[in-house]
Amino acid sequence: LSKEFSSASSTTTVGTVTSRVTRNGDAVMEKDLLNHEDLAGDRGMIDDIFDETYREKEGPKPPMRYVWRNIILMSLLHLAGIFGLTLVPSAKIQTLAWAVLCFMVSALGITAGSHRLWSHRSYKATLPLRIFLTIANSMAFQNDIYEWVRDHRVHHKFSETDADPHNAMRGFFFSHIGWLLVRKHPDVIEKGQKLDLSDIKADKVVMFQRRFYKPSVVLLCFVLPTVVPWYFWDESIVISFFIPAILRYTIGLNATWLVNSAAHMFGNRPYDRNINPRENPLVSLGALGEGFHNYHHTFPYDYSTSEFGWRFNITTAFIDLMCLLGLASDRKKVSKEVILARKMRTGDGSHKSG
Repeated sequence: LSKEFSSASSTTTVGTVTSRVTRNGDAVMEKDLLNHEDLAGDRGMIDDIFDETYREKEGPKPPMRYVWRNIILMSLLHLAGIFGLTLVPSAKIQTLAWAVLCFMVSALGITAGSHRLWSHRSYKATLPLRIFLTIANSMAFQNDIYEWVRDHRVHHKFSETDADPHNAMRGFFFSHIGWLLVRKHPDVIEKGQKLDLSDIKADKVVMFQRRFYKPSVVLLCFVLPTVVPWYFWDESIVISFFIPAILRYTIGLNATWLVNSAAHMFGNRPYDRNINPRENPLVSLGALGEGFHNYHHTFPYDYSTSEFGWRFNITTAFIDLMCLLGLASDRKKVSKEVILARKMRTGDGSHKSG
């Protein structure tokens, strides 16, 4: 594992140069061999690296057990979101702008927060930034950071297997929302319990959020987005609730879920043709840069989740701005040479056509 440090840009360039072919069932995957000790020394964890030793259990799959509470709540939420859509023409321009702002802030709580910072340790954040991202994460209401990180690391370590919480091999609906409507596969629970989450447990901001997660969600995801337009510019309480709170929340959920579904099924694979995740610019637009998914699963430790910087990637621009302000540092980045070598070795050839 080669590394080049640039103190001027506070960016660490990470390179991997060797590979081997491994098998999991009928899937053939070519994976980089990493010097895990060096990588762990940089990030404090390696549990987002694909585990090539995992094998799915033979025999019949366990029966699907529905979680009716989630089915009912998600159905009601989406019906309420559709009602919110019908109110958009009646809303004041300030209310629509506020809804967009709430969407952007809450999305950053997921993309820059629970994903790139806490799940992958791809950069470092100061206490003020971690507090902001935690507040934004509660506004997003997609499980507390600890639980989100646990499920996401399992997703990377056992991608597209029974131990993947939203295994895309089970179809679009399952990987999009269905995984939240049924009990987890036993392998997901078993592997999740074995992860090393000591770095997350050591973050007092994360554990504070976990302790007070429910009241933080009520306040930040629903009350605050509703009260601001109603109080400050006399918006209707119905519109204030159904657009900045409910509709914004529904769209935010689906934007994140599209990374699990569409970005695992639709698009090209210029970095690794042997894995399902794809490059999907439309998903990147909606999810603030998280649609470069073939790249991300090939190089999960890159803070940008892409080789193209700010292109369709608001989250990368945000992290770079935080570094400029001294609130973030130590961004992990894969070298151009390693990216090109990987494209030539395992890509689908689509990079040649731009």
